[in-house]
Amino acid sequence: MTDQVTSRRRFLAATSLAAGAPFVSRLSWAEGSPMQKLQYAAIGLGGRGMYDVQSISRHEKVRMVAGADVESATAKKLADRMDEVKTFSDWREMFETMGKKIDLVSVSTPDHMHGIMAMSAMNLGKHVYVQKPLAQTIGECRAMQETARRNKVIVQMGTQGASSFNDRNGSDLIRRKLIGKVTEAWVFSGKGWGDKNPLPDREDPVPDGLDWDGWLGVGEKRPYLKKYYHPKNWRKRQGFGTGTLGDMGCHIFNAMYRGLGLTVPKKVRSQTAVPNEHNWTSNERVEFEFPGTPFTDGDLKVFWSSGGERAPRELTSLVPDGVKYRYGCLLKGENGVLLLRHGSSPMVLPEKKFAGIGPAKLESFGHHNAFIDAILGGDRSRLLSPVDFAAPMTESILLGNVAMQHTPGWLEWDAKKAQVTNDDAANENIRRTYRAGWKIMGA
Repeated sequence: MTDQVTSRRRFLAATSLAAGAPFVSRLSWAEGSPMQKLQYAAIGLGGRGMYDVQSISRHEKVRMVAGADVESATAKKLADRMDEVKTFSDWREMFETMGKKIDLVSVSTPDHMHGIMAMSAMNLGKHVYVQKPLAQTIGECRAMQETARRNKVIVQMGTQGASSFNDRNGSDLIRRKLIGKVTEAWVFSGKGWGDKNPLPDREDPVPDGLDWDGWLGVGEKRPYLKKYYHPKNWRKRQGFGTGTLGDMGCHIFNAMYRGLGLTVPKKVRSQTAVPNEHNWTSNERVEFEFPGTPFTDGDLKVFWSSGGERAPRELTSLVPDGVKYRYGCLLKGENGVLLLRHGSSPMVLPEKKFAGIGPAKLESFGHHNAFIDAILGGDRSRLLSPVDFAAPMTESILLGNVAMQHTPGWLEWDAKKAQVTNDDAANENIRRTYRAGWKIMGA
């Protein structure tokens, strides 16, 4: 047995335990030429990044060749277990050094780096799997969509639930019009990625092995604060994350958005403001108005809430006792109500009226595998979060964040011009300027 095979098996066993589930790879590194497989590089190797590494690497037509992470200890764990994989602290160096040997890239980093990393990879001709939300700003979403088209590469957003039986059945139930045309929708998350406290007035030493400037990336330069940004709390911070709406919205909106055939909102307003210029709020309340589709009764009002509040009692009272739905969506239709539970099977309500309604018969496939198979020339219909779908859905969600940063009144959205027509200040949040020294590679 070669040292490489031994190393790889040791890595797979260790990451299986870390994920809490069996992880079996069908790759055989000792067989065939490496060029017969897609060469894979990952940016972000901890947490969700490791999950993406596991899922993509297990495909029989993929060979992992490189990884980058701003934490040297995280990169070292990968290097120790897969000594044939080269690791870097700077993703740009990885591209400059190994760009010609890479076919596909995963981006599993804080939200503020999604755009520059993904577009740099696309400009270098790489296919990209990028975690949700697709980007931190609407301008980046638009640019990523255009960059993917121009370079003719495949891009999949990491909303793995989109490929699940639950989301696909939810979309199918909407399309079957069992509850008639949808008149309004309530989307909710029990999680609250927010912080009402002001920015701490201190500066802490940067831990050994952390490239803090690399972590800040395109974000503005600021002092390191222990446990305030890195490794997990960046989702609460306006400069780096997108709050609960950006974090969970891309998951929970998916089945409704796809099933109803929604585009982008005509207008949006916030019933809660952010607590300060640094943080998102824990109790988001946002209202969207989407153009009507064949599955809606005219223009559709969609209400979003985070932190525990759900839909009105007239809808929640139809949910049987004991049914858990901390995250999900309630669609009110002409003839009934559809409950889409994030991570669980959908329910058509009231139950007595819709007894016997069963799920569609759907073929099983994985979100990561669908991305890889599409690159290999397979069935693209399985690509359920491609950039042309993910960009407008993420844009819709990020409009809610723009509303929270500005007036509680309606913001009118001109989708063709990609601008708010009645609030000049709000338009400043549509696009961003990257910090000096950071630019999109290959542009």
